[in-house]
Amino acid sequence: MKQIIQSYRTGRIQLMDVPPPVPGRGAILVRNRCSLVSAGTEKYMLEMARKSLFGKALARPDLVKQAVAKAKTDGILEACRIALARLDSPTPLGYSCSGTVLEVGAGVEEFRRGDRVACAGSGHACHAEIVRVPKNLAVRVPPGVDWESASFVALGAIALEALRLARVSLGETVVVLGLGLLGQIGVQLLRAAGCHVLALDVREERAQMARQHGAEAAVTDYSRLETLCRGMTQGRGCDAALIFAATPSNEPLEQAAALCRERGRVIAAGLVGLEVPRKAFYEKELEFAVSRAWGPGVYDPLYVEKGRDYPPAYARWTAGRNMEEFLAQVAGGAVRLEDLITHRFPLDRSAEAYEMILKGKEPFIGVLLTYPPETGAAEKIDLVFPPPEESLRIGRAGGLQSRETPASSVGAGLIGAGQFATQILIPAMKGVRGLRLCGVATATGSRGRHAAEKFGFEFCTTSYEAILNHPEVNLACILTRHGSHARLVQEALRAGKHVFVEKPLCLTEEELAEIIRTYDSETEGRVPKPVFMVGFNRRFAPLARWLKEQFHGPGRTLCVHYTVNAGVIPPQHWVYDPEEGGGRLLGEVGHFIDFIQYLTGSVPARVFAETLGLGREGGGDDLLISLKMADGALGSIAYLSTGDRRHPKERIEVFGGGAVGVIDNFKRARFTQGGRVRESKRWFRADRGHRAEMECLVKAILGGGPSPVPFWEYLYTTQATLAIQASLREGQPVEVRLPGPPPLPERS
Repeated sequence: MKQIIQSYRTGRIQLMDVPPPVPGRGAILVRNRCSLVSAGTEKYMLEMARKSLFGKALARPDLVKQAVAKAKTDGILEACRIALARLDSPTPLGYSCSGTVLEVGAGVEEFRRGDRVACAGSGHACHAEIVRVPKNLAVRVPPGVDWESASFVALGAIALEALRLARVSLGETVVVLGLGLLGQIGVQLLRAAGCHVLALDVREERAQMARQHGAEAAVTDYSRLETLCRGMTQGRGCDAALIFAATPSNEPLEQAAALCRERGRVIAAGLVGLEVPRKAFYEKELEFAVSRAWGPGVYDPLYVEKGRDYPPAYARWTAGRNMEEFLAQVAGGAVRLEDLITHRFPLDRSAEAYEMILKGKEPFIGVLLTYPPETGAAEKIDLVFPPPEESLRIGRAGGLQSRETPASSVGAGLIGAGQFATQILIPAMKGVRGLRLCGVATATGSRGRHAAEKFGFEFCTTSYEAILNHPEVNLACILTRHGSHARLVQEALRAGKHVFVEKPLCLTEEELAEIIRTYDSETEGRVPKPVFMVGFNRRFAPLARWLKEQFHGPGRTLCVHYTVNAGVIPPQHWVYDPEEGGGRLLGEVGHFIDFIQYLTGSVPARVFAETLGLGREGGGDDLLISLKMADGALGSIAYLSTGDRRHPKERIEVFGGGAVGVIDNFKRARFTQGGRVRESKRWFRADRGHRAEMECLVKAILGGGPSPVPFWEYLYTTQATLAIQASLREGQPVEVRLPGPPPLPERS
């Protein structure tokens, strides 16, 4: 299918062939018939993307500060690499469309295949032939409303939400500043609410259109508007002012304040300057709000991704219910959209639409992209994107047809290509001798296509089964969100693949038991067994290996202390979702347990943990963890989010045998014994072992040898994190017990 993609790094817009999305739980697939270009928002995005790096830095000083902090802790080269990788991410354009439901995901009962729907949401209701939309961001199109009018649903709901924040009522006088698409819709909605409407825009043709839509007066001169407003309100001023203008200037806000009566309401729904003129707002005791998109829920992951609607008794007008009501107003004739449509472009001429918007050589308001009607063959979607430089045939069920995989290479297929994969892991994989990047599967086709092109994969897909069923993929790399790891690991083992899974291995003891059973049943009798690796990369870091060599020798029982300056992440981040992320304890602390296992050569036998203050239920972001290892060694982990991000993230201190070893953020290591100090440094960037991890993995597969880390060690690491969770709940030490090789005897 085709989709419009923008590169935020270069500003380039492409109409790209990408794999179509899969519906997923709580979402629907929609074949677009029409989508609306939000000229103000999308023009802003295009102009921002076309700025130089220096221009982007001036526009986003907050991100510059983050990059500087990263450079101080991890090195300039690493900070530059991460910053450029983020800029290089593909951005889908569009957020308002209409079409027909193609497929319904699990847990969706509100829609059926063939339903006419209107959809909203950045990253969801995109300019693409097929889109994946969460059920709460889609509504049925009422009878009598055509595709073009329905595609205005997001813009209409934005205007409607601004009215709701302003609490307008019958007979009130309301001023509308800015008569673009939002302003024209706002005028009509205000008239439908029984308000007296005054309006202002710099363009006479837009003012005239507003008069046709019911504004009692619409002018291009502010002083004229001021006079009219005083006259219509007997000198009191308007009851509310709605700002739909798009300008960095603070002038619309100042004008709105001047026009309002005492205790009037000012709502900013457009991209305008927001330096509040205190004197005017104080003297009149004005209310002010910035309207947030199309209603409550739009930025709530539970509402959008989990499909949990708000009870009408507590949130009468959610994003979805605003969308429904806007279309109801269109269906009833209160809002007319036909004369707002100034341009129509078929999708394959979308470049002309954006060129017109950027250059502004002709007047426009509503710009629509149209899509061809559904055909019989269009419903059969090929989920595999063919490599651009090879003439491989594509099979409908099995992906790329069989081809001999060279015995000297490992065919890697990635499931997931999020920020960690594209910024850290795939660059580490690139160039590893003997590793062939076969395919990448992602939930959204644009991200998969981008990763495939950037790193040289042979195909991309939105079907993870295409990776597992591909005959030339013998290594499945699972890089998805945490909650899917256990299921995908088991499916990969059943498919006969070698497995690399990012941490954590799983989130529950039940999942761990299932993985053990699957591993045992699928590897029984296989010689050699498939290589299995979890992405605990720190043990492969050059400084980690150097320090372990320094402590090599008999009779050394170590004490290891690991300090992690983890930093704060937003509370709505997916890692806190119990189903998708499991929390930071399960998601990250395994790294540090595995590292202690590596240095001590033993496994955890008992754990105890406490959290700072009240913390989060089941484990907080500020933890002190004690580990008693099976050989008598001790480990402790201080995992803290209350520090300063500008301080280096990790520090490891090791004591034993009359020696002390220290690793500072994997850039410098020191070993002190007998008064002598030895050092090892990484001059340009921190190296946490990702490249060496991949090299060991490929070497083990090609050599037919055992996994670089025994499978049962990963089981102990995982069980230890689950035991820490139990210790936090119970407030006492918890034994780490797992079926497997007997632990080493404890030393006295």
